[in-house]
Amino acid sequence: MRLRKPVRPTATEPTARAAETAGTGRRNNGLGAAGVSVTLAGVLVNGLAYLVPVLAARRLDPADLSALAAALGLVAIVGVPGLGLQLAVAVHHARHGSSDTRRLTAVTAVVSAGTLIAATPLLVTALDLPVEMPALLAVTTAAIVLSSRSLGELQGGQRFVRLAIGMALLAAGRYGGVIVGLLLGAGPTGALAVGALTAALAPAVLARLARQPGRRSTASRLTAAQVVAGCGATLAMLVVSYADLLLARQLLSPSDSGAYSVGTVLGKGALWAPQVAAVLALPRLARGDRRSRTVALAVTGGCGVVLVLASALAGGLAFRFAGGPDYAHLGRYAPLFAAVGALYAVTFVLLNDRLAVGARWAAAPLWVGLAGLVAATATLRPRTVPGLLLAALGTAIVTTAMMAVAARRPARAPVVEP
Repeated sequence: MRLRKPVRPTATEPTARAAETAGTGRRNNGLGAAGVSVTLAGVLVNGLAYLVPVLAARRLDPADLSALAAALGLVAIVGVPGLGLQLAVAVHHARHGSSDTRRLTAVTAVVSAGTLIAATPLLVTALDLPVEMPALLAVTTAAIVLSSRSLGELQGGQRFVRLAIGMALLAAGRYGGVIVGLLLGAGPTGALAVGALTAALAPAVLARLARQPGRRSTASRLTAAQVVAGCGATLAMLVVSYADLLLARQLLSPSDSGAYSVGTVLGKGALWAPQVAAVLALPRLARGDRRSRTVALAVTGGCGVVLVLASALAGGLAFRFAGGPDYAHLGRYAPLFAAVGALYAVTFVLLNDRLAVGARWAAAPLWVGLAGLVAATATLRPRTVPGLLLAALGTAIVTTAMMAVAARRPARAPVVEP
């Protein structure tokens, strides 16, 4: 009698075991502890990020406030390869286990920081920034990218408590020095210099946190194409969500540009507040768990609705808290700023899902939305806060709708090595 060949495990089983036993040999943290840990870390990260413009609005004049806001926006945009690297490492780890990504990480960091250095003449001219500022931003950007590899390993391995600690440490390095510089009255350039120094300490600390003694990598190597795909998608996400802030620097007066930068604090709060849902869902999305997408979208959308309603009820208070009493009169615009961020938060979940399942051209709707925003503002030339804000809100609505339509299309199933 011919023996039957043993049934081969499904594609998701090997990596699920690897992810669940990564680091300590035990099953990954329960969702409750993971959710609480990442939520608390997210609160700290966002709190430190928002404290910077809050302090800046009280200690800098409108022109310096706008310059610092534009500089931080540049770090967020040029540092996007770090987010793309983290996403690519997390997805690869969830499917295949740990692999050596040090070389790709170093290349990504050099390219990101080098871009800022090379663009110094353009940035100084177009955004009216001090000539030394791009170099300081390059140091911070390199530190963020180098740290992202460790965060990706922790996220893909579902070591969420350690991931939360890593997020908090990186935020402390990234924003802590800037806050100290502002408190010392160092001005925008001095604050960024202190911030670059503290950020440079983060990569080594996070690498030690993510280290797994005694574990040898047997997984296939992460490819440059995977990193480029993650970088391109996250770049599109951050550029389209920060484009209005950079356009404000070009289109609005210094005082209105400063006011708009205060309003974007509310938008970024609505964008990043529900990020815990996307963080927890990503490893499961990479293994084809569709229920995780539904839950992540429900949590993100619900959080956005709550924040928009809260902004409608207490918009003046929100602006007063974010920028001080001089900006309280803009409170009627708070729900619109929050709505922009809430819409992009939903878009971010959908984008992560498309990347996790290996969709091609995942970020195409975002680039189309960005092109539409640039075209609209170039044609209409809005010169007021509400004019630019309405253009940004329209772009967010259209972009989210396009991404939702794209997400309904089937993508190729994740390929997992046994």
